[in-house]
Amino acid sequence: MGLHHSHTRGHSHGPAPADTPGGDRRLVFAVAVNLLLTVAQIIGGVLSGSLALVADAIHNLSDAAALAIALIARRIARHPADDNHTYGHGRAEMIGAVFNLSWLIFIGLFLITEGIDRLLNPQPIEGWTVVVIAVIALVIDLATVMLTYRMAKTSMNIRAAFIHNLSDAMASLGVIVGGTLIIFYEWLFVDAIVTIVIAVYILGHAAIEIPKAIHILMQGVPAGLDVTDVAATLQDVPGVHDIHHVHIWHIDEHRRSLEAHVVIDPADMERMEEIKAALKGRLSTQFKIGHSTLEFEFTNRNAPLGDAALGDMGTDQ
Repeated sequence: MGLHHSHTRGHSHGPAPADTPGGDRRLVFAVAVNLLLTVAQIIGGVLSGSLALVADAIHNLSDAAALAIALIARRIARHPADDNHTYGHGRAEMIGAVFNLSWLIFIGLFLITEGIDRLLNPQPIEGWTVVVIAVIALVIDLATVMLTYRMAKTSMNIRAAFIHNLSDAMASLGVIVGGTLIIFYEWLFVDAIVTIVIAVYILGHAAIEIPKAIHILMQGVPAGLDVTDVAATLQDVPGVHDIHHVHIWHIDEHRRSLEAHVVIDPADMERMEEIKAALKGRLSTQFKIGHSTLEFEFTNRNAPLGDAALGDMGTDQ
């Protein structure tokens, strides 16, 4: 005997975080500003001969692309569950995050290569042009960072784009310092060193964030949860003899799901709904698991209960 639950359009799998008011408008504005800044930096970098400024421009272009990808993924993620995507489209944001972070890694490796080449083959640089454009870039970068700061707290997708912009602000600051040293001391090697430092900073952040996004896409156990601890806590619920076949994963960044087999005594069959409610309550309050599928089994499958043989009883919520 089984209780079958059907996934239908609009079915909830736990609460999603509240959206940031005006978030999409902020992202559109940030994309436009970064595109304009990219053009200005490329022109300034070519005129001044600064690799760091051109590198910063390339990174700014990637910022615009990252923000656009984050915006598209954010909109797709809002689509409700349907017959082909019964858990909804929330993981679109994880895909966007992985793409952006992978692009960050590529940029970082490219800049290290170019920086080493410039160390070995220094080129003349117009320091004042570098500093003026970098100051403008820093102001715009900081504005973009502020536009995405709140959203980055609750979205790995937006956080990947935020890291693009934050590292670009750091890069602009580095370019200002490097340009100043070139003006006063003619230390041409500083331009290459700044480029390499920017690259290392980018790679460091990408290395921290990308495993988290991949872990979610690979249906890994949410950080901070231990399957053994969860099973032990559920087994303490009165009426539960055993918990096994426990699987825990992320539906998306903010929603967690669990499947498990629950063994109870045949005599407690009438209390099954009460036991189920207690289990789901613990999952929600102690482990923030909003969706769970519990398959009920009995301590003696062959024991009679009225005219029906005992078997598995699945419940889903």
